[in-house]
Amino acid sequence: MVRVLLYLFVIALLAVGAVWLADRPGQVLVVWQGLEYRSTVAIAAIAVVILAFLVMIAWTLIRFILGLPSAFSFASRSRRRARGFEAVSRGMVAIGAGDPVAAGRYAQDARKFAGNEPLTLLLEAQSAQLSGDRGRAEAAFKAMLEKPETRVLGLRGLFVEARRRGDMAAARAFADDAVRRSPSLAWANDALLDFHTSAGDWQAARTAVERRAALRLAEKAEAKRQRAVLLAAEALDAKGREPEKALAAALEAVKLAPGLTPAAALAGRMLSERGDVRKAAKLLEAAWREASHPDIAAAYLDVRPGDSAQDRLSRAETLAKLRPSDPEGVLALAGAAIHARDFARARKVLKPLLAGGASVRACLLMAELEEAEHGAAGKVREWLSRATRAPRDAAWVADGLVSDQWLPVSPISGRLDAFVWTVPPATLSSTGPTIEDDVLADLDDRSAPLLEAKAETVTPIVEPAPAPVQQAPIVVTAPEPVETPPAPKPEAKPEPVPAAKVEAKPEPEPAPVTEASKPAPAPAAQREARPSPVIFPVSHAPDDPGPEEPQSEEAAKGRFKLFG
Repeated sequence: MVRVLLYLFVIALLAVGAVWLADRPGQVLVVWQGLEYRSTVAIAAIAVVILAFLVMIAWTLIRFILGLPSAFSFASRSRRRARGFEAVSRGMVAIGAGDPVAAGRYAQDARKFAGNEPLTLLLEAQSAQLSGDRGRAEAAFKAMLEKPETRVLGLRGLFVEARRRGDMAAARAFADDAVRRSPSLAWANDALLDFHTSAGDWQAARTAVERRAALRLAEKAEAKRQRAVLLAAEALDAKGREPEKALAAALEAVKLAPGLTPAAALAGRMLSERGDVRKAAKLLEAAWREASHPDIAAAYLDVRPGDSAQDRLSRAETLAKLRPSDPEGVLALAGAAIHARDFARARKVLKPLLAGGASVRACLLMAELEEAEHGAAGKVREWLSRATRAPRDAAWVADGLVSDQWLPVSPISGRLDAFVWTVPPATLSSTGPTIEDDVLADLDDRSAPLLEAKAETVTPIVEPAPAPVQQAPIVVTAPEPVETPPAPKPEAKPEPVPAAKVEAKPEPEPAPVTEASKPAPAPAAQREARPSPVIFPVSHAPDDPGPEEPQSEEAAKGRFKLFG
Protein backbone atom coordinates (compact mmCIF):
# COMPACT_ATOMS: atom_id res chain seq x y z
CA MET A 1 0.00 0.00 0.00
CA VAL A 2 2.85 2.40 0.82
CA ARG A 3 4.51 1.68 -2.48
CA VAL A 4 1.30 2.48 -4.37
CA LEU A 5 0.93 5.76 -2.55
CA LEU A 6 4.56 6.65 -3.27
CA TYR A 7 4.06 5.84 -6.95
CA LEU A 8 0.99 8.07 -7.13
CA PHE A 9 2.87 10.86 -5.36
CA VAL A 10 5.69 10.76 -7.96
CA ILE A 11 3.19 10.82 -10.83
CA ALA A 12 1.47 13.82 -9.26
CA LEU A 13 4.80 15.69 -8.97
CA LEU A 14 5.61 15.03 -12.62
CA ALA A 15 2.17 16.26 -13.67
CA VAL A 16 2.54 19.43 -11.59
CA GLY A 17 5.96 20.07 -13.13
CA ALA A 18 4.68 19.61 -16.63
CA VAL A 19 1.80 22.02 -16.00
CA TRP A 20 4.17 24.51 -14.43
CA LEU A 21 6.46 24.45 -17.47
CA ALA A 22 3.52 24.73 -19.86
CA ASP A 23 2.25 27.84 -18.07
CA ARG A 24 5.69 29.49 -18.29
CA PRO A 25 6.92 29.18 -21.90
CA GLY A 26 10.48 30.19 -22.77
CA GLN A 27 13.38 29.66 -25.17
CA VAL A 28 16.60 27.67 -24.70
CA LEU A 29 19.59 28.62 -26.90
CA VAL A 30 22.64 26.38 -27.20
CA VAL A 31 25.67 27.57 -29.26
CA TRP A 32 28.28 24.85 -29.94
CA GLN A 33 30.96 24.90 -32.69
CA GLY A 34 29.39 27.92 -34.37
CA LEU A 35 26.00 26.31 -34.49
CA GLU A 36 22.95 27.54 -32.62
CA TYR A 37 20.28 25.28 -31.25
CA ARG A 38 16.99 26.80 -30.13
CA SER A 39 14.19 24.98 -28.33
CA THR A 40 11.48 25.51 -25.83
CA VAL A 41 12.04 24.86 -22.17
CA ALA A 42 9.73 21.86 -22.09
CA ILE A 43 11.45 20.15 -25.01
CA ALA A 44 14.86 20.90 -23.49
CA ALA A 45 13.84 19.35 -20.18
CA ILE A 46 12.61 16.21 -21.93
CA ALA A 47 15.87 16.03 -23.89
CA VAL A 48 17.90 16.25 -20.68
CA VAL A 49 15.94 13.37 -19.12
CA ILE A 50 16.37 11.19 -22.19
CA LEU A 51 20.09 11.98 -22.31
CA ALA A 52 20.52 11.00 -18.65
CA PHE A 53 18.67 7.75 -19.26
CA LEU A 54 20.91 6.93 -22.22
CA VAL A 55 24.03 7.65 -20.17
CA MET A 56 22.83 5.29 -17.44
CA ILE A 57 22.18 2.53 -19.97
CA ALA A 58 25.62 3.00 -21.49
CA TRP A 59 27.34 2.88 -18.08
CA THR A 60 25.47 -0.28 -17.11
CA LEU A 61 26.43 -1.94 -20.38
CA ILE A 62 30.10 -1.02 -19.92
CA ARG A 63 30.13 -2.42 -16.34
CA PHE A 64 28.49 -5.62 -17.50
CA ILE A 65 31.08 -6.14 -20.21
CA LEU A 66 33.98 -5.41 -17.87
CA GLY A 67 32.56 -7.68 -15.15
CA LEU A 68 31.96 -10.72 -17.33
CA PRO A 69 35.22 -12.56 -16.30
CA SER A 70 34.60 -12.12 -12.58
CA ALA A 71 30.92 -13.04 -13.03
CA PHE A 72 31.87 -16.27 -14.74
CA SER A 73 34.39 -17.03 -11.96
CA PHE A 74 31.88 -16.27 -9.24
CA ALA A 75 29.24 -18.44 -10.87
CA SER A 76 31.71 -21.30 -11.08
CA ARG A 77 32.65 -20.95 -7.44
CA SER A 78 29.00 -20.79 -6.45
CA ARG A 79 28.22 -23.94 -8.37
CA ARG A 80 31.16 -25.77 -6.77
CA ARG A 81 30.20 -24.52 -3.34
CA ALA A 82 26.61 -25.60 -3.85
CA ARG A 83 27.74 -29.05 -4.98
CA GLY A 84 30.06 -29.25 -2.01
CA PHE A 85 27.34 -28.45 0.49
CA GLU A 86 25.01 -30.84 -1.27
CA ALA A 87 27.66 -33.57 -0.88
CA VAL A 88 28.01 -32.68 2.82
CA SER A 89 24.26 -32.90 3.30
CA ARG A 90 23.98 -36.25 1.57
CA GLY A 91 27.06 -37.52 3.42
CA MET A 92 25.54 -36.68 6.78
CA VAL A 93 22.37 -38.50 5.76
CA ALA A 94 24.47 -41.52 4.75
CA ILE A 95 26.24 -41.46 8.12
CA GLY A 96 22.90 -41.34 9.91
CA ALA A 97 21.73 -44.28 7.78
CA GLY A 98 24.92 -46.25 8.59
CA ASP A 99 26.21 -46.43 4.99
CA PRO A 100 30.03 -46.06 5.17
CA VAL A 101 30.55 -46.48 1.41
CA ALA A 102 28.20 -43.66 0.44
CA ALA A 103 29.51 -41.51 3.30
CA GLY A 104 33.10 -41.91 2.06
CA ARG A 105 32.11 -41.09 -1.52
CA TYR A 106 30.27 -37.94 -0.47
CA ALA A 107 33.20 -36.96 1.77
CA GLN A 108 35.50 -37.09 -1.26
CA ASP A 109 33.06 -34.96 -3.27
CA ALA A 110 32.81 -32.47 -0.42
CA ARG A 111 36.59 -32.22 -0.20
CA LYS A 112 36.77 -31.74 -3.99
CA PHE A 113 34.15 -29.01 -4.25
CA ALA A 114 34.10 -27.35 -0.78
CA GLY A 115 37.75 -27.60 0.24
CA ASN A 116 38.64 -27.20 3.95
CA GLU A 117 35.26 -26.07 5.10
CA PRO A 118 34.43 -27.02 8.73
CA LEU A 119 31.54 -29.20 7.63
CA THR A 120 33.79 -30.99 5.15
CA LEU A 121 36.28 -31.86 7.89
CA LEU A 122 33.45 -33.04 10.12
CA LEU A 123 32.06 -35.26 7.33
CA GLU A 124 35.48 -36.76 6.72
CA ALA A 125 35.96 -37.53 10.40
CA GLN A 126 32.48 -39.03 10.77
CA SER A 127 32.81 -41.18 7.67
CA ALA A 128 36.22 -42.42 8.83
CA GLN A 129 34.81 -43.33 12.24
CA LEU A 130 31.89 -45.13 10.61
CA SER A 131 34.20 -47.17 8.40
CA GLY A 132 36.61 -47.91 11.27
CA ASP A 133 39.56 -45.94 9.85
CA ARG A 134 40.80 -44.41 13.11
CA GLY A 135 43.92 -42.93 11.54
CA ARG A 136 41.99 -40.93 8.96
CA ALA A 137 39.53 -39.81 11.65
CA GLU A 138 42.31 -38.51 13.89
CA ALA A 139 43.90 -36.74 10.91
CA ALA A 140 40.60 -34.96 10.22
CA PHE A 141 40.25 -33.95 13.88
CA LYS A 142 43.82 -32.66 13.97
CA ALA A 143 43.08 -30.57 10.88
CA MET A 144 40.20 -29.02 12.82
CA LEU A 145 42.66 -27.76 15.45
CA GLU A 146 44.13 -25.34 12.91
CA LYS A 147 40.92 -23.31 12.68
CA PRO A 148 39.56 -21.37 15.67
CA GLU A 149 35.94 -22.18 14.86
CA THR A 150 36.56 -25.96 14.80
CA ARG A 151 39.32 -26.27 17.44
CA VAL A 152 37.02 -27.38 20.27
CA LEU A 153 35.27 -29.87 17.97
CA GLY A 154 38.63 -31.32 17.03
CA LEU A 155 39.58 -31.69 20.70
CA ARG A 156 36.41 -33.59 21.41
CA GLY A 157 37.00 -35.91 18.46
CA LEU A 158 40.57 -36.59 19.56
CA PHE A 159 39.31 -37.19 23.11
CA VAL A 160 36.83 -39.80 21.88
CA GLU A 161 39.47 -41.53 19.75
CA ALA A 162 41.94 -41.60 22.65
CA ARG A 163 39.36 -43.23 24.92
CA ARG A 164 38.53 -45.80 22.26
CA ARG A 165 42.14 -46.92 22.00
CA GLY A 166 42.54 -46.88 25.80
CA ASP A 167 44.98 -43.97 26.03
CA MET A 168 43.49 -42.30 29.10
CA ALA A 169 46.47 -39.97 29.58
CA ALA A 170 45.95 -38.45 26.13
CA ALA A 171 42.18 -38.32 26.65
CA ARG A 172 42.64 -36.43 29.90
CA ALA A 173 45.06 -33.99 28.21
CA PHE A 174 42.51 -33.24 25.48
CA ALA A 175 39.77 -32.71 28.09
CA ASP A 176 42.01 -30.34 30.07
CA ASP A 177 42.82 -28.36 26.91
CA ALA A 178 39.12 -28.14 26.03
CA VAL A 179 38.23 -26.85 29.51
CA ARG A 180 40.96 -24.20 29.31
CA ARG A 181 39.72 -22.99 25.93
CA SER A 182 36.00 -23.20 26.76
CA PRO A 183 35.22 -23.68 30.49
CA SER A 184 31.51 -24.19 29.86
CA LEU A 185 31.92 -27.43 27.88
CA ALA A 186 29.75 -30.05 29.58
CA TRP A 187 31.47 -33.09 28.07
CA ALA A 188 34.95 -31.90 29.11
CA ASN A 189 33.86 -31.17 32.70
CA ASP A 190 32.12 -34.53 32.96
CA ALA A 191 35.20 -36.28 31.60
CA LEU A 192 37.49 -34.60 34.13
CA LEU A 193 35.11 -35.56 36.94
CA ASP A 194 35.20 -39.19 35.77
CA PHE A 195 39.00 -39.15 35.59
CA HIS A 196 39.30 -37.75 39.13
CA THR A 197 36.86 -40.26 40.63
CA SER A 198 38.48 -43.19 38.81
CA ALA A 199 41.87 -42.18 40.21
CA GLY A 200 40.46 -41.73 43.73
CA ASP A 201 41.37 -38.04 43.80
CA TRP A 202 38.32 -36.97 45.80
CA GLN A 203 39.54 -33.41 46.42
CA ALA A 204 40.00 -32.71 42.69
CA ALA A 205 36.66 -34.39 42.01
CA ARG A 206 34.96 -32.04 44.48
CA THR A 207 36.54 -29.09 42.69
CA ALA A 208 35.17 -30.38 39.39
CA VAL A 209 31.71 -30.80 40.90
CA GLU A 210 31.76 -27.25 42.26
CA ARG A 211 32.85 -25.90 38.86
CA ARG A 212 30.02 -27.77 37.14
CA ALA A 213 27.55 -26.34 39.64
CA ALA A 214 28.90 -22.80 39.17
CA LEU A 215 28.55 -23.11 35.39
CA ARG A 216 25.02 -24.52 35.82
CA LEU A 217 25.99 -27.73 34.11
CA ALA A 218 24.32 -29.69 36.92
CA GLU A 219 21.32 -29.17 39.15
CA LYS A 220 21.95 -27.82 42.64
CA ALA A 221 20.49 -30.91 44.30
CA GLU A 222 22.61 -33.21 42.14
CA ALA A 223 25.78 -31.25 42.85
CA LYS A 224 25.02 -31.25 46.57
CA ARG A 225 24.52 -35.00 46.58
CA GLN A 226 27.74 -35.56 44.61
CA ARG A 227 29.72 -33.46 47.08
CA ALA A 228 28.32 -35.54 49.94
CA VAL A 229 29.26 -38.78 48.17
CA LEU A 230 32.81 -37.55 47.55
CA LEU A 231 33.15 -36.47 51.18
CA ALA A 232 31.94 -39.90 52.31
CA ALA A 233 34.50 -41.57 50.05
CA GLU A 234 37.23 -39.34 51.43
CA ALA A 235 36.16 -40.17 55.01
CA LEU A 236 36.23 -43.92 54.33
CA ASP A 237 39.74 -43.67 52.87
CA ALA A 238 41.09 -41.56 55.75
CA LYS A 239 39.42 -43.28 58.72
CA GLY A 240 42.44 -45.49 59.42
CA ARG A 241 45.29 -42.99 59.08
CA GLU A 242 43.63 -39.63 59.73
CA PRO A 243 40.61 -40.15 62.01
CA GLU A 244 40.03 -36.45 62.68
CA LYS A 245 39.92 -35.66 58.98
CA ALA A 246 37.70 -38.66 58.35
CA LEU A 247 35.23 -37.61 61.06
CA ALA A 248 35.07 -34.03 59.76
CA ALA A 249 34.44 -35.23 56.20
CA ALA A 250 31.77 -37.70 57.36
CA LEU A 251 29.95 -35.06 59.41
CA GLU A 252 29.98 -32.64 56.47
CA ALA A 253 28.67 -35.39 54.17
CA VAL A 254 25.83 -36.14 56.59
CA LYS A 255 25.02 -32.43 56.74
CA LEU A 256 24.75 -32.28 52.94
CA ALA A 257 22.86 -35.59 52.59
CA PRO A 258 21.32 -36.89 55.84
CA GLY A 259 20.16 -40.06 54.10
CA LEU A 260 23.64 -41.08 52.91
CA THR A 261 23.96 -44.32 54.85
CA PRO A 262 27.75 -44.94 54.64
CA ALA A 263 28.58 -41.45 55.90
CA ALA A 264 26.01 -41.59 58.71
CA ALA A 265 27.12 -45.04 59.89
CA LEU A 266 30.79 -44.04 59.83
CA ALA A 267 30.18 -40.75 61.63
CA GLY A 268 28.05 -42.48 64.28
CA ARG A 269 30.64 -45.17 65.00
CA MET A 270 33.51 -42.68 65.18
CA LEU A 271 31.56 -40.40 67.52
CA SER A 272 30.72 -43.36 69.78
CA GLU A 273 34.39 -44.39 69.84
CA ARG A 274 35.27 -40.88 71.00
CA GLY A 275 32.68 -41.14 73.78
CA ASP A 276 30.19 -38.65 72.30
CA VAL A 277 27.30 -41.09 72.62
CA ARG A 278 24.51 -38.54 72.67
CA LYS A 279 25.58 -36.84 69.46
CA ALA A 280 26.15 -40.19 67.77
CA ALA A 281 22.69 -41.43 68.74
CA LYS A 282 21.04 -38.23 67.54
CA LEU A 283 22.87 -38.41 64.22
CA LEU A 284 21.98 -42.07 63.66
CA GLU A 285 18.34 -41.49 64.54
CA ALA A 286 18.14 -38.67 61.98
CA ALA A 287 19.74 -40.89 59.35
CA TRP A 288 17.33 -43.73 60.21
CA ARG A 289 14.36 -41.43 59.65
CA GLU A 290 15.70 -40.63 56.17
CA ALA A 291 16.54 -44.21 55.15
CA SER A 292 16.51 -47.42 57.19
CA HIS A 293 19.60 -49.56 56.72
CA PRO A 294 21.19 -52.48 58.64
CA ASP A 295 24.48 -50.58 59.02
CA ILE A 296 22.72 -47.69 60.76
CA ALA A 297 20.84 -50.13 63.00
CA ALA A 298 24.06 -51.94 63.93
CA ALA A 299 25.85 -48.67 64.69
CA TYR A 300 22.90 -47.46 66.78
CA LEU A 301 22.72 -50.67 68.82
CA ASP A 302 26.49 -50.49 69.49
CA VAL A 303 26.53 -46.75 70.15
CA ARG A 304 27.62 -47.32 73.76
CA PRO A 305 30.33 -50.01 73.94
CA GLY A 306 29.95 -52.54 76.72
CA ASP A 307 26.16 -52.30 77.05
CA SER A 308 24.17 -55.35 78.03
CA ALA A 309 21.84 -57.24 75.71
CA GLN A 310 18.83 -55.65 77.44
CA ASP A 311 20.19 -52.17 76.78
CA ARG A 312 20.66 -53.04 73.13
CA LEU A 313 17.11 -54.39 73.03
CA SER A 314 15.81 -51.12 74.45
CA ARG A 315 17.65 -49.15 71.78
CA ALA A 316 16.27 -51.49 69.09
CA GLU A 317 12.75 -50.75 70.37
CA THR A 318 13.47 -47.02 70.13
CA LEU A 319 14.74 -47.48 66.58
CA ALA A 320 11.67 -49.50 65.57
CA LYS A 321 9.34 -46.77 66.87
CA LEU A 322 10.95 -44.19 64.57
CA ARG A 323 9.76 -46.13 61.50
CA PRO A 324 6.89 -48.42 62.51
CA SER A 325 6.38 -51.58 60.44
CA ASP A 326 9.67 -51.05 58.62
CA PRO A 327 11.25 -54.45 57.80
CA GLU A 328 14.73 -53.29 58.77
CA GLY A 329 13.50 -52.13 62.16
CA VAL A 330 11.67 -55.42 62.69
CA LEU A 331 14.77 -57.45 61.84
CA ALA A 332 16.95 -55.32 64.12
CA LEU A 333 14.47 -55.69 66.98
CA ALA A 334 14.20 -59.45 66.46
CA GLY A 335 17.97 -59.88 66.46
CA ALA A 336 18.33 -57.83 69.63
CA ALA A 337 15.55 -59.87 71.28
CA ILE A 338 17.31 -63.13 70.43
CA HIS A 339 20.58 -61.89 71.92
CA ALA A 340 18.67 -60.81 75.02
CA ARG A 341 17.07 -64.31 75.13
CA ASP A 342 13.60 -62.84 74.89
CA PHE A 343 12.49 -65.57 72.50
CA ALA A 344 8.77 -64.93 72.78
CA ARG A 345 9.30 -61.29 71.78
CA ALA A 346 11.45 -62.35 68.83
CA ARG A 347 8.78 -64.76 67.55
CA LYS A 348 6.08 -62.14 67.92
CA VAL A 349 8.13 -59.55 66.05
CA LEU A 350 9.06 -61.91 63.20
CA LYS A 351 5.56 -63.32 62.73
CA PRO A 352 4.33 -60.59 60.30
CA LEU A 353 7.44 -60.97 58.15
CA LEU A 354 7.02 -64.74 58.00
CA ALA A 355 3.38 -64.43 57.06
CA GLY A 356 4.16 -62.12 54.14
CA GLY A 357 6.95 -64.28 52.69
CA ALA A 358 10.13 -64.55 54.72
CA SER A 359 13.32 -63.16 53.18
CA VAL A 360 16.78 -64.66 53.59
CA ARG A 361 17.62 -62.64 56.69
CA ALA A 362 14.28 -63.48 58.31
CA CYS A 363 14.90 -67.21 57.74
CA LEU A 364 18.39 -66.92 59.20
CA LEU A 365 17.01 -65.17 62.27
CA MET A 366 14.44 -67.96 62.70
CA ALA A 367 17.22 -70.54 62.46
CA GLU A 368 19.20 -68.64 65.08
CA LEU A 369 16.09 -68.42 67.25
CA GLU A 370 15.41 -72.17 67.05
CA GLU A 371 19.01 -72.99 67.88
CA ALA A 372 19.19 -70.55 70.79
CA GLU A 373 15.80 -71.47 72.28
CA HIS A 374 15.45 -75.21 71.68
CA GLY A 375 18.70 -76.40 70.13
CA ALA A 376 16.58 -78.22 67.55
CA ALA A 377 18.99 -79.11 64.77
CA GLY A 378 16.20 -80.32 62.49
CA LYS A 379 14.28 -77.06 62.64
CA VAL A 380 17.49 -75.10 62.25
CA ARG A 381 18.27 -77.04 59.08
CA GLU A 382 14.78 -76.48 57.77
CA TRP A 383 15.04 -72.72 58.19
CA LEU A 384 18.52 -72.66 56.68
CA SER A 385 17.30 -74.72 53.75
CA ARG A 386 14.37 -72.38 53.31
CA ALA A 387 16.76 -69.43 53.33
CA THR A 388 18.42 -70.78 50.17
CA ARG A 389 15.09 -70.38 48.31
CA ALA A 390 13.77 -67.27 50.05
CA PRO A 391 13.47 -63.89 48.31
CA ARG A 392 16.62 -61.82 48.43
CA ASP A 393 17.04 -58.93 50.82
CA ALA A 394 17.97 -55.41 49.78
CA ALA A 395 21.59 -54.83 48.75
CA TRP A 396 23.79 -52.24 47.06
CA VAL A 397 23.07 -52.43 43.33
CA ALA A 398 24.68 -50.44 40.51
CA ASP A 399 24.73 -51.09 36.74
CA GLY A 400 23.60 -54.69 37.11
CA LEU A 401 26.11 -55.48 39.87
CA VAL A 402 25.32 -56.43 43.48
CA SER A 403 27.94 -55.44 46.04
CA ASP A 404 28.18 -56.39 49.71
CA GLN A 405 29.43 -52.88 50.52
CA TRP A 406 28.82 -49.35 49.31
CA LEU A 407 31.21 -47.83 46.79
CA PRO A 408 31.30 -44.19 45.67
CA VAL A 409 31.91 -45.11 42.02
CA SER A 410 30.45 -47.93 39.96
CA PRO A 411 33.18 -50.43 38.95
CA ILE A 412 31.23 -51.13 35.76
CA SER A 413 30.59 -47.69 34.28
CA GLY A 414 32.69 -45.43 36.54
CA ARG A 415 29.58 -43.37 37.33
CA LEU A 416 29.60 -41.41 40.58
CA ASP A 417 26.91 -42.23 43.16
CA ALA A 418 25.64 -45.19 41.17
CA PHE A 419 24.91 -47.62 44.04
CA VAL A 420 21.33 -47.79 45.28
CA TRP A 421 20.02 -49.75 48.26
CA THR A 422 17.29 -51.91 46.73
CA VAL A 423 16.18 -55.51 46.28
CA PRO A 424 18.24 -56.88 43.37
CA PRO A 425 16.71 -59.05 40.65
CA ALA A 426 17.70 -62.70 40.70
CA THR A 427 19.71 -62.34 37.47
CA LEU A 428 22.20 -59.77 38.73
CA SER A 429 25.82 -60.69 39.42
CA SER A 430 27.60 -60.21 42.74
CA THR A 431 31.05 -58.97 43.73
CA GLY A 432 31.49 -61.49 46.52
CA PRO A 433 30.03 -64.63 48.09
CA THR A 434 26.26 -64.60 47.88
CA ILE A 435 23.93 -65.04 50.82
CA GLU A 436 22.96 -68.45 49.45
CA ASP A 437 26.62 -69.57 49.58
CA ASP A 438 26.89 -68.44 53.19
CA VAL A 439 23.66 -70.24 54.08
CA LEU A 440 24.83 -73.45 52.39
CA ALA A 441 28.15 -73.34 54.25
CA ASP A 442 26.34 -72.67 57.53
CA LEU A 443 23.95 -75.52 56.79
CA ASP A 444 26.88 -77.89 56.18
CA ASP A 445 28.40 -76.93 59.53
CA ARG A 446 25.12 -77.27 61.40
CA SER A 447 24.09 -80.55 59.75
CA ALA A 448 27.39 -82.40 60.39
CA PRO A 449 26.69 -83.21 64.09
CA LEU A 450 23.14 -84.29 63.25
CA LEU A 451 24.31 -86.66 60.52
CA GLU A 452 26.90 -88.18 62.86
CA ALA A 453 24.23 -88.71 65.52
CA LYS A 454 21.91 -90.39 63.02
CA ALA A 455 24.72 -92.60 61.69
CA GLU A 456 25.01 -94.24 65.14
CA THR A 457 21.35 -95.38 65.06
CA VAL A 458 21.20 -96.56 61.42
CA THR A 459 20.72 -100.28 60.68
CA PRO A 460 21.05 -101.74 57.18
CA ILE A 461 17.96 -103.18 55.53
CA VAL A 462 17.51 -105.38 52.49
CA GLU A 463 13.97 -104.47 51.50
CA PRO A 464 12.29 -101.16 52.03
CA ALA A 465 9.71 -101.14 54.77
CA PRO A 466 6.15 -100.26 53.75
CA ALA A 467 5.37 -96.58 54.14
CA PRO A 468 3.18 -95.60 57.09
CA VAL A 469 -0.44 -94.91 56.26
CA GLN A 470 -0.52 -91.47 57.88
CA GLN A 471 2.66 -90.26 56.17
CA ALA A 472 3.41 -89.45 52.55
CA PRO A 473 7.20 -89.61 52.42
CA ILE A 474 8.95 -88.29 49.35
CA VAL A 475 12.12 -89.98 48.16
CA VAL A 476 14.71 -87.58 46.80
CA THR A 477 17.37 -88.94 44.45
CA ALA A 478 19.95 -87.22 42.27
CA PRO A 479 19.67 -85.50 39.92
CA GLU A 480 16.00 -84.62 40.66
CA PRO A 481 13.32 -85.81 43.12
CA VAL A 482 11.11 -88.77 42.17
CA GLU A 483 8.33 -90.47 44.08
CA THR A 484 8.68 -94.04 45.37
CA PRO A 485 6.58 -96.47 43.27
CA PRO A 486 4.01 -98.58 45.08
CA ALA A 487 5.93 -101.86 44.77
CA PRO A 488 9.43 -102.82 43.57
CA LYS A 489 9.89 -105.18 40.62
CA PRO A 490 11.29 -108.56 41.63
CA GLU A 491 13.38 -109.44 38.59
CA ALA A 492 16.58 -107.59 37.69
CA LYS A 493 17.06 -105.85 34.36
CA PRO A 494 20.25 -105.22 32.39
CA GLU A 495 19.68 -101.49 32.31
CA PRO A 496 20.36 -99.31 35.39
CA VAL A 497 17.69 -99.70 38.03
CA PRO A 498 16.05 -96.41 39.16
CA ALA A 499 17.15 -95.24 42.55
CA ALA A 500 13.58 -95.32 43.79
CA LYS A 501 13.28 -99.09 43.11
CA VAL A 502 14.91 -101.87 45.15
CA GLU A 503 15.68 -105.20 43.51
CA ALA A 504 14.90 -108.44 45.22
CA LYS A 505 18.52 -109.51 44.82
CA PRO A 506 21.09 -106.80 45.60
CA GLU A 507 24.13 -106.06 43.41
CA PRO A 508 27.49 -107.61 44.36
CA GLU A 509 28.42 -104.39 46.13
CA PRO A 510 25.13 -102.68 46.88
CA ALA A 511 25.12 -99.17 48.28
CA PRO A 512 24.15 -99.20 51.98
CA VAL A 513 20.48 -98.46 52.38
CA THR A 514 19.66 -97.12 55.84
CA GLU A 515 16.58 -95.90 57.65
CA ALA A 516 16.51 -93.87 60.81
CA SER A 517 14.29 -94.75 63.68
CA LYS A 518 10.95 -93.21 62.87
CA PRO A 519 9.20 -90.85 65.30
CA ALA A 520 5.48 -90.52 65.79
CA PRO A 521 3.41 -89.79 62.65
CA ALA A 522 3.64 -86.15 61.59
CA PRO A 523 1.87 -83.97 59.00
CA ALA A 524 5.00 -83.62 56.84
CA ALA A 525 8.29 -85.37 56.15
CA GLN A 526 11.78 -84.24 55.31
CA ARG A 527 14.03 -86.12 52.90
CA GLU A 528 17.78 -86.23 52.43
CA ALA A 529 19.42 -86.92 49.07
CA ARG A 530 21.86 -89.87 49.09
CA PRO A 531 23.20 -92.29 46.43
CA SER A 532 20.48 -94.72 47.59
CA PRO A 533 17.05 -93.56 48.68
CA VAL A 534 16.77 -92.99 52.43
CA ILE A 535 13.63 -91.69 54.07
CA PHE A 536 13.82 -89.47 57.16
CA PRO A 537 10.32 -88.58 58.34
CA VAL A 538 10.51 -85.42 60.48
CA SER A 539 7.68 -83.97 62.48
CA HIS A 540 6.99 -80.24 62.42
CA ALA A 541 5.25 -77.81 64.66
CA PRO A 542 2.11 -76.13 63.27
CA ASP A 543 3.90 -72.77 62.84
CA ASP A 544 7.05 -74.22 61.23
CA PRO A 545 7.46 -73.75 57.50
CA GLY A 546 8.09 -77.41 56.74
CA PRO A 547 10.17 -78.73 53.86
CA GLU A 548 9.65 -77.13 50.51
CA GLU A 549 10.45 -78.44 47.08
CA PRO A 550 13.45 -76.78 45.43
CA GLN A 551 12.37 -74.02 43.08
CA SER A 552 15.33 -74.45 40.71
CA GLU A 553 17.93 -76.98 39.66
CA GLU A 554 20.66 -74.98 41.39
CA ALA A 555 18.72 -75.06 44.68
CA ALA A 556 18.21 -78.82 44.34
CA LYS A 557 21.93 -79.34 43.78
CA GLY A 558 22.64 -77.25 46.83
CA ARG A 559 20.40 -79.51 48.95
CA PHE A 560 22.15 -82.63 47.61
CA LYS A 561 25.45 -81.10 48.64
CA LEU A 562 24.16 -80.34 52.11
CA PHE A 563 22.41 -83.60 52.94
CA GLY A 564 24.49 -86.02 50.91
